[in-house]
Amino acid sequence: MGVNEEDSADWALVLADDTRGLTRLFDRHERRLLGHAGRIVAVRDDAKDAVAIALFELWRRRRAVHLVNGSPLAWLLTTVTNSALNLERSRRRYRDLLRHAPMPERTEQSRLDETGVLAALKRLPTREQHVIVLSVFEGYSERETAEALGIPAGTVKSRLASAKARLRGELEGLIAT
Repeated sequence: MGVNEEDSADWALVLADDTRGLTRLFDRHERRLLGHAGRIVAVRDDAKDAVAIALFELWRRRRAVHLVNGSPLAWLLTTVTNSALNLERSRRRYRDLLRHAPMPERTEQSRLDETGVLAALKRLPTREQHVIVLSVFEGYSERETAEALGIPAGTVKSRLASAKARLRGELEGLIAT
């Protein structure tokens, strides 16, 4: 097998920090990577996630990636395999956990219509939703949330305070009814 000229040219762009090379590599190899991941995982969305993870890692680790015949395809296939296996293991552990988890008694507080809570969250401005999801649901610190959203930490604090106040008011209204 000879040098893959297209991949080699696109890889030169990637190494020059030009995302066009990454886009072309993705376009060229997406079907093969998705097919490969699809043979490992049970859920198609997990296959898509495995490919996305591999491409993100390819970009992030581009200076350390070893090419085979001028192409990162072998590295991508290996990374897709590892990502898909990790996703499949995670999904299996989660299913096992749910199967063995005791179901708590439903109290009046827990009987709140979850769609009402989610609806309250969705009524927040998008910028506040992002802060709530990262800070509260995902547990990121204010600094990490600020970095992820590209905003100052003080802005995260004020958006979080505003979002919590709005949600508190809406949830009190749900409990009262």
